[in-house]
Amino acid sequence: MAMIDIEYRHSSEPPEDENIRRQSVEEMSKYLKGLVYEMQMSDISSKFISTEKEGPNALIINGKRVQDILEGLEIKMLDSEDSCDHGKVGMVSFGRPVLDWRKDVIEDIPDVLVKNAISKTYADIVKNRIL
Repeated sequence: MAMIDIEYRHSSEPPEDENIRRQSVEEMSKYLKGLVYEMQMSDISSKFISTEKEGPNALIINGKRVQDILEGLEIKMLDSEDSCDHGKVGMVSFGRPVLDWRKDVIEDIPDVLVKNAISKTYADIVKNRIL
């Protein structure tokens, strides 16, 4: 069975900026614990580790930084025809684009990118698994 280890390394609070998606270490930890809980409820072996370390805050999945996992991936958003809202009118939103984030502040990473990094890691584990 594949194991996903999500480690949040932090030494300080993110910079005060109203545009950052998760404003504190506590908020980021709560978000990541929620993702791990969802995976565990789907029978994906996973765990969350919160580590206080010096240096910039980082999100590590199975020993690799999220930025390194995402490097080279082509992230595609669903077109309205591909979505599962079955003909309902889409919600119009104003603000930052979904994939826009400050790469130097891990707390600003969009949900879709975290989930893509987890999916990529999981797919690599399953692909390399010896039966």
